[in-house]
Parts: sequence; C-alpha cells; structure tokens
Amino acid sequence: MPFAEAADGTALHYEVHGSGRPLVLLSGQSNSRRWWDPVRGDFAAAYRTVVLDWRGTGESGRPDTDSYSTPGFARDVVAVLDHAGIDRAHVYGTSMGGRVAQWLAADHPERVDRLVLGCTSPGAPHGVERGPEVRAALSQGDPAAARRALLELMYTPEWIAERERGPQEPLFHTLGDPDMPPHARRRHLRASARHDAWDALARITAPTLVVHGTDDAFNPTANAPLLTERVAGARMRLISGARHAYFEEFADVATPLVLDFLAEEPDVPAEAGA
Repeated sequence: MPFAEAADGTALHYEVHGSGRPLVLLSGQSNSRRWWDPVRGDFAAAYRTVVLDWRGTGESGRPDTDSYSTPGFARDVVAVLDHAGIDRAHVYGTSMGGRVAQWLAADHPERVDRLVLGCTSPGAPHGVERGPEVRAALSQGDPAAARRALLELMYTPEWIAERERGPQEPLFHTLGDPDMPPHARRRHLRASARHDAWDALARITAPTLVVHGTDDAFNPTANAPLLTERVAGARMRLISGARHAYFEEFADVATPLVLDFLAEEPDVPAEAGA
C-alpha cells in the first residue's frame, strides 16, 4: 500500500495496476480511487494505471487546513508521480478530476503526455454552472432523497432500474466516499467551486480529448465546447444519452474512445524534400 508525501506532509495513498506506459486516472469530487473500480481493469490491460485517494478521502491524510484546491490537488498528483518513479504519463480526469487535470497539464506540462478531460468544466466565471433545480435537489434536507437525486444525475433511469432489480443492493462508486469527515467534504466542495482555469487552459500543450455526455445536467454539457475551443488543438466527443458517469454506464463506448486516443502516435513532420 504505497504512500507519497505531499509538500505539506499529507500522506497520499495510491495504487498501481497493469504494465506499460503510465496512465493516471483522476476521480471526482469527494471520491476516492474507488470511483474507477468498474472500469479500471479495462485501462490496466493496456497501461500501467495509477489511481489515488485525494487528500480527505480513502486512505490518504485528512488535514483540516486550507490545503484543498484544484491547483493543490495537481501538486499532490505530481508528488504521487515522483514517488512512483514516473516522469511522464497520460492523464484522464473526470469531473473534479478533470479540473485538476487542467492544472496538471498547464502548470506541469513536462509530466503530461496525452490529456483526456471528461465531464468537466473550466470553472467560474466562464464555465456553465448547474441549474438551480439541480442545486436544490442536492441540498434538500432528506439525505436519502438527496442521494437519490445525485444517483439520477449520474446514471440514466434505465441503468439504475436494471441494477436495482438484481438480487443484491447495487454498489455505486461515484456517490462520494462515505467515510469522509465533514470538514474534508466541505473543503472538497469549496475547492471545486473555486476552480477557474480559464487563463491556464491556453497554456496546455498536450494533445487533448474532451469527452462529455449529452444529457449531463450535473456538469452541463455546454462546458465541453468551451474547453475544446480554449485548449489549442483539442477534440471533442459527445456520448449520446449519457449523464455524468458516462465513463461507467457507457463504458462500451467511452473506454474504446479514450484508449484509441491514448494510443495515437504524435505527428512527425516530414523532412524537407521528402
């Protein structure tokens, strides 16, 4: 069970699976490495995958300090890469993980090979925020109702119903780390809400793919073209009918799409006179 150490001394738990070129998978807000459990094996079959517990989640330290921010999380990722002996990696970030990936590619370009930004946003004030009805559903006083609202923002009703018809209670890995202390949950929320990488996006040089579900109301789909236009040379792929957890429910579409992009070789300019 390896641990890296952040600049402030916080222990950062991470896991490495598979072999080959390194690929870092970055999870959403208030979620641990378990976010990737349903699809991690598909990536580990082709890459040396690295997943980590954000500070405040999983097995990582949980400081109650002002150390939670999306640029700060990016520095935590660099600490993990250093500890794992990885100089450069592909990076695939979803939701808040995509916000962190923006800073990682902008501030640490030498560490990022190819970049995938999934169901994410450039942040305020240029990004498109979720609607008031979504915020109201998530903040209602009944915890069970709020959890159900989050579940329905992540997955389609058909996909949820299919799993709820099974003999066992379905296990969802995208609804937040249940063991997070309240202070860490608040600090994650604040870090994500304060994200603003609009100017930094112009500094990204890594080949970039933007992926989003067409029916994502949790992080509105309108953010995808904003990112695509802001990152030089970026491409966009929208997955029809998908909500926020497109990478899990629509894995049969999303995973091959990402793997194909990561496997592309960089263009090599033809020699003069060739």
